[in-house]
Amino acid sequence: MKRILLLLVISATAFRSVADEGMWLPLFLGQLNEKEMKSMGMKISASDIYDVNKGSLKDAVVQFGGGCTGEIVSPKGLLFTNHHCGYGSIQRLSSLTYNYLRDGFWAKNISEELPCPGLTVTFIVRMDDVSSQVLAGVTKNMSESERQSVIDKNINEVKKTAKKNADEDILVRPFYNGNQYFSFITVTYKDIRLAGAPPSSIGAFGADTDNWVWPRHGGDFSIFRIYSNRANRPADYSSSNIPFTPKKFLPISLDGMQEGDFTMVFGFPGRTNEYLPSNAVNLTANVTNPARIAMRDATLKIMKDFMQNDEQIKIQYSSKYSGIANTWKKMIGETQGINFSRAMDKKLAYEKDFNKRINANPALKNEFGGILETLNELNKEIEPYALVRDYFNELMSNVELLNQVNNINNAVQAFSNNGQAGWDKEKANILEKLPGFFKDYQPKVDQKVLAALMNIYMKNVNGKYIGDQASGLWAANGQNGTQLAAEVFGKSAFASAEKTKTLLSLPAAEAVKKITEDIAYQLLAGLGTGYNSEAAPMVTRLQTQINALQRNYMQAQLKAFPQKRFYPDANSTLRVSYGTVRGFRPRDGVEYGYYTYLDGVMEKYVPGDYEFDVPAKLIDLYKKKDFGQYAENGRIPVAFIGANHTTGGNSGSPAIDAWGNLVGLNFDRVWEGTMSDLNYDVNICRNIMVDVRYVLFIIDKLGGASNLIKEMTLVHPKKK
Repeated sequence: MKRILLLLVISATAFRSVADEGMWLPLFLGQLNEKEMKSMGMKISASDIYDVNKGSLKDAVVQFGGGCTGEIVSPKGLLFTNHHCGYGSIQRLSSLTYNYLRDGFWAKNISEELPCPGLTVTFIVRMDDVSSQVLAGVTKNMSESERQSVIDKNINEVKKTAKKNADEDILVRPFYNGNQYFSFITVTYKDIRLAGAPPSSIGAFGADTDNWVWPRHGGDFSIFRIYSNRANRPADYSSSNIPFTPKKFLPISLDGMQEGDFTMVFGFPGRTNEYLPSNAVNLTANVTNPARIAMRDATLKIMKDFMQNDEQIKIQYSSKYSGIANTWKKMIGETQGINFSRAMDKKLAYEKDFNKRINANPALKNEFGGILETLNELNKEIEPYALVRDYFNELMSNVELLNQVNNINNAVQAFSNNGQAGWDKEKANILEKLPGFFKDYQPKVDQKVLAALMNIYMKNVNGKYIGDQASGLWAANGQNGTQLAAEVFGKSAFASAEKTKTLLSLPAAEAVKKITEDIAYQLLAGLGTGYNSEAAPMVTRLQTQINALQRNYMQAQLKAFPQKRFYPDANSTLRVSYGTVRGFRPRDGVEYGYYTYLDGVMEKYVPGDYEFDVPAKLIDLYKKKDFGQYAENGRIPVAFIGANHTTGGNSGSPAIDAWGNLVGLNFDRVWEGTMSDLNYDVNICRNIMVDVRYVLFIIDKLGGASNLIKEMTLVHPKKK
């Protein structure tokens, strides 16, 4: 195992990869990346970015809400992230009386900040390579279950012996498909309060039309504050808590960016798969993506229709809609980008070179000969089962009633396995979550979604993967989704909060009997039985084989290409990507610049349009050219693009300049480059960042929250 770990380090240092590509562990920047970063213009050192002994940039970067990134911008724990990252919290605080989504929110002092129950931010205290400990005792002859058992035992031991404070946690994550492991000591703060947010007409300007698109004109930011106890440590919400004092916060540059300027994005990218074989890429791009797109397309059209005609539904469903739409449009761009950029041809050429290298080396051929062919065959074999899996998962996640019944089924199973005690525990969990579910639930919306998705599901999923109960209900309702949905919502107790509570209040045995007789439960049971008995076992068996071979294929690539620098795939751990500000040419005859301005917002402005309307005050500020210190040559910059390798989870990440100052907030990628999770192409992959000067302009001039600006440190690094 020591030989494998050494290979990862040597291969990483021996080759200067294409600049701009990669999501690098900050722990190794000094060893692997600092020289290249400085050659691209970086003025700070690797230890300024990551250091466990003194405050460094890592101490100003947090995982926000478990799925985004945020950055500290003041000595009082003030935090920037994207508007779409804070959207859920803003939505939960909103009502018809106080519609912060529509109108925005600005706390003019500390006392006005609004607590956000359930919202957390997590800091990385330090990271360590624990590969030797985690992989101790692992041998090639082990089955996957035996291997995982040893690894799990070793990880538990790593967690037990790790040096950390009582209020700190430890995570252990695999890298390079399980060839390497790192631990992350973390600390999570639980008292987070909303300090400011622009109206959605600014924060989500362009909405669906502009999502994943450049040129972009959205002010995608929101502002929160971290609170701590008086010892500056994590604490549950309390009125006695005080603003958190960070080890490091980011100064904010007012100088803007020019083409070719160095940029760095620091954050928690979610998931990439850069080293898959060609058939795995094809499976995603041309098999499962189209199915998921169709299911979400139908869901979104229904939600949108209701939201445009009912303000209450718009508040309830805005966050749900945004989450579904974001992935939907990303998948469309991903598939188009893979096909447009000829990614499959590049994969096939790479695989040809790989096999040539393997076969030319007797030792490598003996160890890895035929691995790529077998892996591609397995990815082809799993196609029909993966397709059913994704249809099933989309149905379960987009039809809220089915998702709710699935949760209630946990109580049924608990009663079956553990009797009254099991029932009581699960019932308590369900009752605790019930108010939150029904607060933002409209049965009439969900009924139409069920109708549309059942029509798609029953048409495209082979009957052998659909259980008898579901098939019977489908046939009894004329094989018509609208009729079936009307039947389900007309008879099921679970579309009503009161009926659900009444049912759950019955004695356990009686409640279980009535639950299992409910029509929504029977539909779910039939769909689940068909999927779980026929498709799921094949997915599990084949995916287990694929995962094992992918781990070996990753190791084979490292050995076959000793001069190539391999960065680890994203896995929601802290990473640094770096590049330069750059325009791009996505196709023949089309060339994009690297900046947008407030002028473009006004050009897109459509009065009363839910995507392109803007507040009257913004129009007035624009007409008066009342831009304060945030203008550049008499114009307000809005957004810019760069060749920084990002993905989901990087939303809200700080865009940092050569001196370590905040210059923007990463919030998206260009549509042509969403394929970067599977195939990064520096020619067309660009990340989109809202210029921090637009953020400050909105806070100050539109929001009137100069109190927040006064907390920040504004600098002019280019004028030194």
